[in-house]
Amino acid sequence: MRQAPKTSDPYMDADRVTLDNEAAILYWTYRFDVSPEELAEAVDVVGDSVDAVAAYLNTGR
Repeated sequence: MRQAPKTSDPYMDADRVTLDNEAAILYWTYRFDVSPEELAEAVDVVGDSVDAVAAYLNTGR
């Protein structure tokens, strides 16, 4: 079982999916159980809102 990455980054916004540092990418790929490429695609298509990214990833793309 994978261990959840730490979320102690003070610059990480819980409402926005950020792809600007490795810790954020690890966190969001773990949270959504997707690859970094899938996460980047979702952000490119729907923007960085956590709700929008979650909806996009859960609709089967």
